[in-house]
Amino acid sequence: MSSSTAAAGTNPVTEAAPLSLCAREPHVPADRLVAEMVPPPRFDSVRFATYIPDPNQPSQTEAVRVLEGFAAGLDGSPAGGSARRGLFGFGRSRAPRTPAGPRGVYLDGGYGVGKTHLLASLWHATPAEPARKAFGTFVELTNLVGALGFQKTVETLSGHRLLCIDEFELDDPGDTVLVSTLLGRLVDAGVALAATSNTLPGKLGEGRFAAADFLREIQGLSAHFRALRIDGEDYRHRGLPEAPAPFTDEQVTRTAHATANASLDGFPQLLEHLARVHPSRYGALTDGVVAVCLTGVRPVPDQSTALRLVVLADRLYDREVPVLASGVPFDQLFSEEMLNGGYRKKYFRAISRLTALARDAKALTEAR
Repeated sequence: MSSSTAAAGTNPVTEAAPLSLCAREPHVPADRLVAEMVPPPRFDSVRFATYIPDPNQPSQTEAVRVLEGFAAGLDGSPAGGSARRGLFGFGRSRAPRTPAGPRGVYLDGGYGVGKTHLLASLWHATPAEPARKAFGTFVELTNLVGALGFQKTVETLSGHRLLCIDEFELDDPGDTVLVSTLLGRLVDAGVALAATSNTLPGKLGEGRFAAADFLREIQGLSAHFRALRIDGEDYRHRGLPEAPAPFTDEQVTRTAHATANASLDGFPQLLEHLARVHPSRYGALTDGVVAVCLTGVRPVPDQSTALRLVVLADRLYDREVPVLASGVPFDQLFSEEMLNGGYRKKYFRAISRLTALARDAKALTEAR
């Protein structure tokens, strides 16, 4: 029995103890990093047709129209040098296809307006086999470079038709230069690009658009991108009820024991454990977990811890893993100083996503 279960002083509802994220130290091989560069499970079934534009925001409808045209222009022919011959290098030699228009699109908007939905829809709509399309966050892409090395990553992705990068991290100058250099090599190989990004440090307000920042930071690549502005409010709050209040330790513990393959951990202990696991492994940390149950949620103590929690929140949201918690509400996780600092947009995204997962978790308690 976990320490948090014992502390709650409750009797388990099932004989099997819950899982514990703190007991896991996953190791992810490089080939898995490549194979998993597809839209996350939450976005398996999204398409342009399932994106519901806000009638008060015409830029959302326009973004769908432009992206549909962009996908149609990627006809599935191999990128780069392989485009000179038939599929797999066989067949009659022909001139490389020069696509009309920009080689990339940048989705520019605040958090929660559906940028990831649209990015995943573009991936699904592009007429190429899945093995020649890649989708991942900026962090996942830098992790891939770290695992394979720069040149091997270039070789691995050069045959792709499309690379989608979600949450391009403009707040890390070193990684921005690394990935910009990588993208330059891929553009030269004929790979089409699509991206969303976070704001730069000091650019406050989740509604501030970052197109100018993005295009400046990628420097020589800016001519290859068309920026699509997507106005709107956070759809997760649009017409939805308020997030449920935190539960008691006893309720969280009982639900964890009553739910097969749920995890149960104390929040402070989980934060300590995240410091020992590389963020590239946070997705694997949740393999097979159907719900995350946390006791004693409290404000995070420092920015390094907060940024690790942001990555975990993203992986849980991608995988649609409900989060049931006791302690403080999720909108009290980050201090005023953090919410007014350079990483503000990340923290608001984490709050928004954890709130959505907490709303999903409420059904677990109602079923007991």
